[in-house]
Amino acid sequence: MMATDGRPCEKSSEGEDEDEVGKRNNMEIISKLGKEEGWPLEYMYEYQGFWYASVGSVEGAIWMQLRHDMVQASLVFGHEPDPTSPLLNTSPHDLVPFLELYLHQNIPFPDPYSPHPPQLFQTHLPFTSLSQYVMESRCRIVYVCRNPKDVFVSLFCSLEKLRDERLKPISLEKAFELFCKGISLYGPFWDHVLGYWKASLESPERVMSLRYEDMKRESSFHLKRLAEFMGCPFSTEEEKQGLVNEILEMCSFENLQNLEVNKTGRLTTNSSQIENHRFFRKGEVGDWKRHLTDEMVEGIDKLIDQKLAGSGLTFHDCSEEA
Repeated sequence: MMATDGRPCEKSSEGEDEDEVGKRNNMEIISKLGKEEGWPLEYMYEYQGFWYASVGSVEGAIWMQLRHDMVQASLVFGHEPDPTSPLLNTSPHDLVPFLELYLHQNIPFPDPYSPHPPQLFQTHLPFTSLSQYVMESRCRIVYVCRNPKDVFVSLFCSLEKLRDERLKPISLEKAFELFCKGISLYGPFWDHVLGYWKASLESPERVMSLRYEDMKRESSFHLKRLAEFMGCPFSTEEEKQGLVNEILEMCSFENLQNLEVNKTGRLTTNSSQIENHRFFRKGEVGDWKRHLTDEMVEGIDKLIDQKLAGSGLTFHDCSEEA
């Protein structure tokens, strides 16, 4: 059963407990999902206009949308870099858990009412699929997007490494075709970025949209923007002490990539394990130039211009461009 805005809602019959109701509602929704050839898995499933890699991913999204206790979750931004920081010995994906993976990993959702609740979460869900409780809460959302050509190349290279060996490899050309059709993880890409971009324009005090290329080019500026957005701006004294640069160094791609935990550790889910080093590829701006043909570039540039027309959102191809 769906609410009028397309979100799942609960319905009950006499004698059914909450879990039974949830499972029955989920099965009803899943039975009606659109399905297309996908990558890296055999099929992808369409839910609320976006594509998911598995039925389990859709179930996770539905489950997250029904979480009412997210209202109490808070986000705290600490300035001083700590030499004993868990970031130095724990994978970022363990420290900042995916909201929709709690169900998939079959682990209890953290209690936001505890004295020290989780303060930071990540998600790939589109803005329109976020829980109504998140939308109505006072939490702040930071969205990071990237040039679609680099997004595609990074996605293709990463997913091919995670592909089930029982499935035939997909060619770069075929994956590119699917990406441009919008059939990719949490795609269509342009609908995903526009959802958060428009939200950032309508509610700039609650939603911040950042571009990866801008963050690479002017890291200090955007770190200070982020701190101010979170209500914890750097003081003049902190800037003089070099705290901005220390934080940037500790959190840099190069530093995190070379930490032992990210070279040898694994992220464990309910059904599989992913080596941490697979989350770190290159982090470069413009790597697409090594992979895409001129014809591909021309086609996707025209498509993105068309999809983003009038929105005010643009992407640059090189980190040096304004």
